[in-house]
Amino acid sequence: MTTTAPAPARMHPADLARTASVGLRTRRMRAALSALGIAIGVAAMVAVMGLSASSQAGLLAELDKLGTNLLTVTPGRVLGGGEAKLPAEAPSMISRVDNVEKVQSTGKIKADAFRSPYIPSINTNGLTVHAASLGLPAAVRTTVAEGRYLNAATAREPVAVLGATAAARLGVGEVHPGARIWVGGQWFYVAGILNPAKLTPEIDSAVLVGYSAAEKYLHFDGHPSMIYVRADTDHVTDVQQLLAATANPEHADEVSVSQPSEALEARAAAQSALNGLFLGLGAVALLVGGVGVANTMVISVLERRSEIGLRRALGATKGHIRLQFLCEAILLAALGGAVGVALGVVATMVYAQVKDWATVVPVLAWGGGLGAAVAIGAIAGLLPALRAARMAPTEALRTT
Repeated sequence: MTTTAPAPARMHPADLARTASVGLRTRRMRAALSALGIAIGVAAMVAVMGLSASSQAGLLAELDKLGTNLLTVTPGRVLGGGEAKLPAEAPSMISRVDNVEKVQSTGKIKADAFRSPYIPSINTNGLTVHAASLGLPAAVRTTVAEGRYLNAATAREPVAVLGATAAARLGVGEVHPGARIWVGGQWFYVAGILNPAKLTPEIDSAVLVGYSAAEKYLHFDGHPSMIYVRADTDHVTDVQQLLAATANPEHADEVSVSQPSEALEARAAAQSALNGLFLGLGAVALLVGGVGVANTMVISVLERRSEIGLRRALGATKGHIRLQFLCEAILLAALGGAVGVALGVVATMVYAQVKDWATVVPVLAWGGGLGAAVAIGAIAGLLPALRAARMAPTEALRTT
């Protein structure tokens, strides 16, 4: 009669969890310090990815407010390499295109603007002078911060409106009666100051005057250098394809058409090199935390040889011992990962609130961080677990 050995008993999950947590509960300080490295690494990774996603969400929300239907028409280059010119009637021709909602324009003037005539002509502060149409602020989605914008009357007189950056560089903080600046060798009164134009930063550093005043006082030739077109949102591409030929029917190849919002969309989609640097630092911290977990588990095996020998003598198999120490390492890393995720989420929430962004923490950030922590814990605990399982009961009990 043959007898078969009974199959080794399997540990109940609750018993396994309780046994695996013994080392953590009895050596709390060591466990906390080992988990700290894991927590720092995971927190850094979650925070970087969360802040990046929140920043992108905030930028896209701002872009939605500004509108993605703004197109710009500028002169290109002629065949010989020089700069082409847009016809003076180009804005009016574009306004007749189907699905075009607004058309406004500016024309660059060969003149400089200064706070007074006593400032050296070389100190231009990077400012430009432009002739501007009367509906420009609405087309580029900006507003007047101080004073008033040009109207039919002031557009004919030596009156200027300053972009936000131009006002700061000229030292004009507010508009008051009699305020004036030196433009093109003569005084121009300041009628207003604009708020920043997010989609059209060239407006911020510009001094704007009316078309009629530019022709009368600054020898402007009447050719627009930039045409701003607001198209129906559902037909932006259709309008974009028609603009070059409409603006200059004879030389459509000398016209450039672009969509300013594309630059912001690309910026929202791009990952900063600085984000990559911080993710790398987080990964290094996570690796260091894994080394700490491995070190803790190796020491734990050495200190608990008597426990291992006693458990083996009472019937625990090598598999039980191996699983106990492996689960202990995973539990230690998981605790560190959970704390790191919490810290990363809190950091993201606080910074997003300060910046007035929506708080966005991608699943990949917290899920990936926690998964990486568990994986590193398993790898770090594998060798100590195998070493503990290979101990002979008699050898281990000799340390009792």
